[in-house]
Amino acid sequence: MKGYWKQDAETSAILTEDGWLYSGDIGRMDEDGIFYIEDRKKDMILVSGFNVFPSEVEEVATLHPKIIEAAAVGVPDDVAGERVKLFVVANGAVTADEVKQHCRKHLTGYKRPTIIEFRDELPKTNVGKILRRELRDQ
Repeated sequence: MKGYWKQDAETSAILTEDGWLYSGDIGRMDEDGIFYIEDRKKDMILVSGFNVFPSEVEEVATLHPKIIEAAAVGVPDDVAGERVKLFVVANGAVTADEVKQHCRKHLTGYKRPTIIEFRDELPKTNVGKILRRELRDQ
């Protein structure tokens, strides 16, 4: 990639002079040298100086038997900088308190969602990826 079309500032933010690309992906490498893309840097939630991976919160939420899918985003907070908001699509009756109690069992305090919003569906791309940015902007 040589850069973004007619967007020099954007290009300089992601390409180094020696050709490295900063993709914005956050990943890990296992002991066998296999790389995994875990999340996006832009989606990271910063709660009181601690990083929260939205995918971790979503994974925990969907362990609940009545939650079909979930999306975690950061929302502004005067004290903590951001806090975790969780959008949930449920199969059956489940309350926000039940979701919070479920998350309390599996997540450290700063990672727990403080706001739960139920939806019939979550906005997605053509290939089915949840659009967290759209949820955050709403």
